[in-house]
Amino acid sequence: MNVQLTDGAGRGGPRTLPAPRIVAPGIDGPEDVVADADGTLFAGAADGAIWRLRLSASGAAGEATAVAHTGGRPLGLHPLPGGELLVCDARRGLLCVDPRPGTVRVLADEVAGRPLRFASNVTAAADGTVYFTVSSRRYGLDEWLGDFLEHTGTGQLLRLRPGGSPEVLLDGLQFANGVALAPDESFLVVAESGARRLSRYRLTGPRAGRAGTLADGLPGYPDNISLGPDGAFWVALARPRSAGVELLHGMPRGVRRSAWEVLKRLRLSMPPHPTARVLAVRPDGGAAWDLRAVRSPYRMVTSVCRTDHFLALGSVAERGIAVCAFPGADGSSPGR
Repeated sequence: MNVQLTDGAGRGGPRTLPAPRIVAPGIDGPEDVVADADGTLFAGAADGAIWRLRLSASGAAGEATAVAHTGGRPLGLHPLPGGELLVCDARRGLLCVDPRPGTVRVLADEVAGRPLRFASNVTAAADGTVYFTVSSRRYGLDEWLGDFLEHTGTGQLLRLRPGGSPEVLLDGLQFANGVALAPDESFLVVAESGARRLSRYRLTGPRAGRAGTLADGLPGYPDNISLGPDGAFWVALARPRSAGVELLHGMPRGVRRSAWEVLKRLRLSMPPHPTARVLAVRPDGGAAWDLRAVRSPYRMVTSVCRTDHFLALGSVAERGIAVCAFPGADGSSPGR
């Protein structure tokens, strides 16, 4: 179903995303920003470092500390109750990082005998089962645009049970990206960036093991997902919908592949768009919040993490973490 976008008061249309404060500018390309149960933020950087920092009540950041190094390119993160951190590394696979000694363990680096590459985002259930996505089986991180334009449909949702090996739950996804568990762990939500869609995979009940759509027709390309304290799925839109991309996606595969080959040969890229936009989607598929900044100083927002008073934004293309006051945290609603 097409998601009906509303602001936090139930009115239609996007509201203004509050102006951000950029903190921890030493973090280069924090693709995903997450918070643990104590409110400590973690982010992965382009050079492989995992960073930790805390925000004060005013939104100011304390000193950011690099607590580990994956040796690759960390993307999606998920804090575990014991203090460890699950990490999807686009070059090394699924990792477990302990920030205290800074150790890194490989949990999975292959699937069915094939190397695991372009692991994208991860979450975990209370019983220790890990769910994670692979964006593409054809292209790696350095050629992500190739998958996005060619529309390969080779993304996957995988499961790793304690002591087991990765198994494929869903295949044929359009650039699988963010993943999050419902508050009651009855289903998973997966962002298909290339389809502007949030897909749902049921884990319990009579429809367990079946996939469907939670929300589609999104106004942009969804990236990482986090579960907020309000029980909503907070989704970052990396860029607004592009008519040119949509037109290309409707063309034959050979045309799509040729378009990518031409761009690669000419060394052209897709520059970050100045619009920043985040959504909060309820478990029933309706959108509770739609926040947008048209001329944002912080571009290509790839993650959003909600705390009680703030939104922490990450970007694969920017330095530092953008911290915005959460509209309505003090009872007020944001301006248009």
